[in-house]
Amino acid sequence: SMSTMSNKFSFMGRRSQIVPTHEEEVESVCMISFTAGFYVVFEDSGKVCLQVMRSGDLSDPARVWFETKSATAKAGEDFKAVHGWLEFEALSATATIEVELIDDTSYENSEDFFVVLSRPEVVGEQQHLRADLGEISECQVTIIDNDDAGMLCFESDHLTLHPPEVSDQQTSIKVRRMGGGCGDVSVQYTFEGDSAVKGRDFEGEGGELSFGAGQMEAVITVTIKAVARLDTIDTFRIILSEPTGGATLNDTRDGGAEKNILTVMIEGDKSHKDRIDKIKSIMHVSWDKSAVGHANWASQFKDAIAVNGGGDDDDDVSVKPTWGDYVGHYLTLPWKLFFALVPPTDYCGGWVCFSCALVMIGLVTVLIGDMASLLGCVMCLPDDITAFTLVALGTSLPDTFASKASAEQDPHADASVGNVTGSNCVNVFLGLGLPWMI
Repeated sequence: SMSTMSNKFSFMGRRSQIVPTHEEEVESVCMISFTAGFYVVFEDSGKVCLQVMRSGDLSDPARVWFETKSATAKAGEDFKAVHGWLEFEALSATATIEVELIDDTSYENSEDFFVVLSRPEVVGEQQHLRADLGEISECQVTIIDNDDAGMLCFESDHLTLHPPEVSDQQTSIKVRRMGGGCGDVSVQYTFEGDSAVKGRDFEGEGGELSFGAGQMEAVITVTIKAVARLDTIDTFRIILSEPTGGATLNDTRDGGAEKNILTVMIEGDKSHKDRIDKIKSIMHVSWDKSAVGHANWASQFKDAIAVNGGGDDDDDVSVKPTWGDYVGHYLTLPWKLFFALVPPTDYCGGWVCFSCALVMIGLVTVLIGDMASLLGCVMCLPDDITAFTLVALGTSLPDTFASKASAEQDPHADASVGNVTGSNCVNVFLGLGLPWMI
C-alpha cells in the first residue's frame, strides 16, 4: 500500500507540473455596447431605461463607466445627470442604465441628451480576458414635450410627383405632428383640383385623419393616374382644416393658422417628352415631303394645261409659242392631262410613281396594239406585218425621240442608254410575258 500511495503522489506531482498549451493562452474579448443608439421618450414618462449588452466571453464579471452629457436638453432642467460604473455579473449579458426625467408644465420643443460608455474592464482574475467597447458606445435620448397636443402640418408646402407609366399608383402624403403628442387629435382634409382634374389625373376622397396619443405621423393616400404627359405640369391641392383635440395648424406654412395647404405637382417624365418630340420630328419631316409632293403634283397639271409647259419661271426672257406649238398642244392635251395623274417621285421614295407609270405604259401599249390591229384589218395586212410596222412604229418611235432628247441634255448619255435598255426589257417581259400569263 505504501508503494501504491507513493505512486499516486508521484503521479499528482507530475500533473502539477504540466505546462499550459498554446490555446489556453489565447486572449478572449467581451464587447460592451448599447442595444440601440437612439431612444424617444415623453417628458412625463418619469425615467428612461437604456439597455446595455455584453457579448463574447462572459465567464468573468465586468464593468463599464457611463455618464450623461447635455445637448439641447440640460441636466438639472430636463433630466438628472447620472454617472458611475455599470456592473455585469459573471455570465450576465445585459444591464440597465436608468436616467430620471424632469417634467415641467412649460411648452418646449423636442430636446436631446446623450449617455456615453467608456473605460470597459474585466473584474475577474483571468488574465487572458479583456473588455472593449462595441459599435454603439453613445446613445441619444430625445425628450418629447407632451404637455401640448401639437401642431399639424405637411412636411413641405410643395410636392412633385411623376406619373406612373403603366398602371395607377398610390402615393402616401405624410402629415407631421410637431411640438407635442398629448392625447388623441384629428384633422379634416380635402382635395382641390387645379390644372390636374380629379378622376382624370388623380383620385382621392376627403376625410378625417386621426392621431393617437403619442403618434407623431400619419399619411393621406392619393392615387396618381397613369396618364401620358409631355412637358406640362398639372397641379392639385390637399387642404388640412378643423383640427380637434387641442391640436393646431402650423401658421408658418401655406394657408396660415386656418388651413394648411400642400400643392402637389404632377410633372411629366422627360423621357416621354423626348420620345414624343422624336415622333413629331419624324412626322414633321414626312409632312414636309408630302407638302412638296402635293405642290409638284399640282404643277404637273398646270404644266400640262399651259402651252409648252408655261415656260421656265427662272428665265427672264419668255419665248412666245408658235402656231405649231399651239396645234401640237391641243392635240396632245388629253394625253398630257391623263399622264399628269401619275404622282411625282416625292411619295414613298418614288415607288408610287414607278408603279403608276408602268400601269400607264401598259394601257398605252394595249391601246396602240388594238388600234394597230384594227388598222391592219382594214388595210388587209397580216398581223405579223402589222406588228413589225405599225406597232413597232407606235412603241419604239417615242423611245427614239426620248433617247434623242436625253442624249442631247446629258453629257454622257447615261439616260439615253438606260431608256433604250429599259424599253426593250419592258417590251420583252411585259409585252410578251404578261399576255402569255393572262
